[in-house]
Formats: sequence, structure tokens, C-alpha cells
Amino acid sequence: MPAHAFLPTTLALPALQPARGRPRTLRPDSAKAERRSSPEVAERVRPLTRGQVADRLQELGDLYAETSGGDAWAWNQARATFLRRLAADARRPGFSLLIAETTALAGYAYGFPAADAGPWWAGFGGPLRGSLLRRAASGGLFVVSGIVVPPRVRREYRDQVWNLARRLQRRLLADHGAALGVALVDARDARTVETMRSWGWRNAGDDTLPAVPPGPFRVLVLAPGT
Repeated sequence: MPAHAFLPTTLALPALQPARGRPRTLRPDSAKAERRSSPEVAERVRPLTRGQVADRLQELGDLYAETSGGDAWAWNQARATFLRRLAADARRPGFSLLIAETTALAGYAYGFPAADAGPWWAGFGGPLRGSLLRRAASGGLFVVSGIVVPPRVRREYRDQVWNLARRLQRRLLADHGAALGVALVDARDARTVETMRSWGWRNAGDDTLPAVPPGPFRVLVLAPGT
């Protein structure tokens, strides 16, 4: 079995395909909202309990598919695949999901604290594994496994502290007292890597973790407060 089969799922970030075949769900004043990105006020960020996540799974899946775009078939496929992954992550110990909302769901992010043992680590080797395990053992490592925000948040004001994606990821780490966030991205997914780096993420090797040899995944890390 290849080593990467033991790794957690890669980061869930909508694919941003051209929208066709299914109307968008628009909020009031949506045209005006599309001209800005995550103003300092507007979206209220709060956590959901596991029960609330289960109750709102369909709504969470709808927003993921709507922000992904694509035709009706792609919309349904993206939604179904995403919900399976979200349900699996929601069973992990310490799972946490934050939503941003105004009068409707505006975005969300989720993840879980990394444990110091188990199959999550089986695909990592060498200095990186040791560095990650030490952080996990002290409770200081949080895996961010999904960030779902409107396309404009990925295009505009990405370096601003009030950008919605930055607010969500920063709050996830702060709520869990994490010393470092970590995410896996498919090495072929250059768009996601570029987006994450624009939100303050760095390749392992850029900062406090050893560099990762070429492989199927990119390991990205995030410092608290970023």
C-alpha cells in the first residue's frame, strides 16, 4: 500500500469551476456584497456543536457546491463527495467547525487537533514526522481540513486581517490554543496552494518545520495570529 494512502484527506477548498446549470443562492444585497470581501463587520463567526453540524449538513454541502461552481452534474458530485469527507472528519476527536453568518451562511472552516499516534502519521517520515509528532504530543498542532468561503474572498484583500478566510483559520487555531496549523494539499493543485499562501500559509521548510521531499502532497503550515 503506498504511504500516502495513510494520510488524512487533503484540504477541502472549493474548485471554482465556471457556474452553469444551477442558479446561485443569493442573499439580499448580494450584488453589493460581491464588490467587497469580508469587511471588518458583517459576518458573525461562531462554533457549531456536533449536533448542530449534523443538523446543518445539507446547508454546509450546498454552500460548498455553490462556491465550487460547475454544471448540475458537477454540483451534485462535488456536494456528495464533500459531505462524505466532512462526515468522516466530524467523527475525529476534538473536531471543530466555525461558521460565519449574516442573515444566511456566509462561509465556514473546520479541522481537528492532531493526536500523537494513529494512521494520520503513517505516511510521514524522517525529520518532518518527528517535528510534527513533538508538536502533537504537546497538544499544539491543529489540522485545518476545510475552508469554504465565497470566491471573492479568494480574490480580494487576501492579505487583510479581516479577510473572512483569515478570520476563520485564525479563530480555529486560537480556540484550540494551537502552536501551529497544518494542512495537506494535493501537489498538483497549484491554485489551492497559491490561495492558501495568500492567506498566510507557508510550505513546510519555509518556517519551523523541515522541508518535505517531493511527493503527492504539499504540507502547509500556519502560525497563530496570521
